[in-house]
Amino acid sequence: MKYNKVVIFGVGLIGGSFALALRRAGLVGEVVGFGRSQATLEQARGLGIIDRIGQELSAELGNADIVLLATPVGQMAALMAQIAPHLGVHTRVTDGGSTKGDVVAAAYANLGDKASQFVPAHPIAGAEQSGAAAAKADLYIGKKVVLTPLPENSPETIACVRHAWELCGAVVNCLTAKQHDEVFAAVSHLPHLLSFALVHDLAQRDNRDQLLSFAASGFRDFTRIAASSPEMWRDICLANRDALLDELGSYMQELNVIHEALATADASKLQDIFSLAREVRGNWTPK
Repeated sequence: MKYNKVVIFGVGLIGGSFALALRRAGLVGEVVGFGRSQATLEQARGLGIIDRIGQELSAELGNADIVLLATPVGQMAALMAQIAPHLGVHTRVTDGGSTKGDVVAAAYANLGDKASQFVPAHPIAGAEQSGAAAAKADLYIGKKVVLTPLPENSPETIACVRHAWELCGAVVNCLTAKQHDEVFAAVSHLPHLLSFALVHDLAQRDNRDQLLSFAASGFRDFTRIAASSPEMWRDICLANRDALLDELGSYMQELNVIHEALATADASKLQDIFSLAREVRGNWTPK
């Protein structure tokens, strides 16, 4: 299956890497880019990510084979409303959003009868870098992409979108939107929230510079993800706030247990907590 025309909204890390990966596979004809920043679009064209900067939605979407929405999730609803009237009958749409319940709701609200052409996706391949310069053709190789298909999606539509992500080198899995948001609240959204919170805490202290001057690899590894896009993670946290609040509540209970163990000098409790955590972390290998 060749994609003669691919249209990408958001030509940064996720969207740009999608385009470069399809180019590497040799199964894409033309890539057209849209975005908020003309400078970023010019950069993407200069880097060979896109062939052209899109001008009119009506001229670009009617004959597109696949459209990728690679914008922050907070922009998805408005973008869907803009593209819906111009989508061709055979145009498939997917996205790169880190939350799915809100994106699915936005699709139903804004795509109308074109929602059947939209297959939600989440590539698990982010990085703290952003922008067109961060895009790379091998970003998705061996990485998971989660699809959360809609009941209205035809098998052919799902297969088309799955194939595109697989051409990028991704390993495709399927979950419901609810399952997706619960899983990633625990293993992605909460860690980002905690990382931001720790750095924010230190940033407000009078001796911030002294503290950071002594920070080493442990601090670096734990807080690496706090260098991610504030806009993107603001939108993700708000979009998945119910599941994230549940996970944050569980984590606060865990902190209370540790606080009590420290306050009472309960070495046995601390040992139990640390031992189980070490065992699980030691046996875990990202796949």
